[in-house]
Amino acid sequence: MLEKLFRTRPRERLGEPLYDLAVRQARDPRFYTDLGVADRIDARFELYTLHVQLLVMRLRDETVAGGERGAEAGQALFDTYVSALDHTLRELGVGDISVGKKMRKLGESLYGRMTAYEAPLREGDPAVLAVALAKNVFESDDDAYGEALAAYALDSRRRLAAQDFAAVTTAPDWAEITR
Repeated sequence: MLEKLFRTRPRERLGEPLYDLAVRQARDPRFYTDLGVADRIDARFELYTLHVQLLVMRLRDETVAGGERGAEAGQALFDTYVSALDHTLRELGVGDISVGKKMRKLGESLYGRMTAYEAPLREGDPAVLAVALAKNVFESDDDAYGEALAAYALDSRRRLAAQDFAAVTTAPDWAEITR
């Protein structure tokens, strides 16, 4: 009975490798050198969120096509991301009493970003996406700052949509990072 209680569920196992794929891409040095993203914890949070969003959206699209596995994989990825945020706060020395408040604030930021990005990503609207990315990633009111990243995100969305489920969950076809 205890073995059943403490075993790792397949959904949990899928979330971690998907999260690793998103993080590995978000850490690509070209975001910082070529696109000018500041190498700070808040800017990295923004890039992680964008990449998790792109994968979650692609996985949910699989569900729309008639499979439950996409919803389960997308939820596992999202849950892993939230857990990683909690873990990071603790590693940074945030006390147990403060973690809940900080996680609530991070959760609100995460939800706000995902809401701001989803519609322009689905509609393929580079102008609206550039405004949101300029504001959140580059902390600028000048949407020109977000244009290259918006083009990257939209191209990544198209490339991920062209991949089958197995390929997306093992080797996502991210766009090239170019200025």
